[in-house]
Amino acid sequence: MKNHAWRPLWLAIGLIAAVLTARHFLVPQDFGVHGDSFTYNFYRLGAVQFWEDFPDKYQGRERCAKCHDENAEANATSKHRNIQCENCHGPGTGHPKQVKQLPINSSRELCLRCHEYLAYPSSLRSQLPGIDGDTHKAGKECRKCHDPHHPDLEG
Repeated sequence: MKNHAWRPLWLAIGLIAAVLTARHFLVPQDFGVHGDSFTYNFYRLGAVQFWEDFPDKYQGRERCAKCHDENAEANATSKHRNIQCENCHGPGTGHPKQVKQLPINSSRELCLRCHEYLAYPSSLRSQLPGIDGDTHKAGKECRKCHDPHHPDLEG
């Protein structure tokens, strides 16, 4: 065979060798453990302990209700009952000991994630009350007129 035919073949073999060598040094030794509950049945064994030790950032509405029972009761009967407290109030890690007050996201963008009108008649999203965010009291926080814990009442 001529040289021009051998060169691409040697180049391909060299690339494959380089990839396999790099893989040997870059992929952790505990990768490739098989298990039924992980994506594609491969995972890194050390990752299991890492995620077990990882601190919870979101505490859940049950923890919030221990101290904020009035808001929890109001929210439980409102149309927002399926939305977790921390979606608007931020993650509850360290509250109330290290973080005295959780920052409340009162931006229009948060409300418009669900309440911006979309013309998708067949989707569940179209069943939510929708507004045109550009014209409906533009630039004003939704909370000024609407109480998120009582969304049926005007503020």
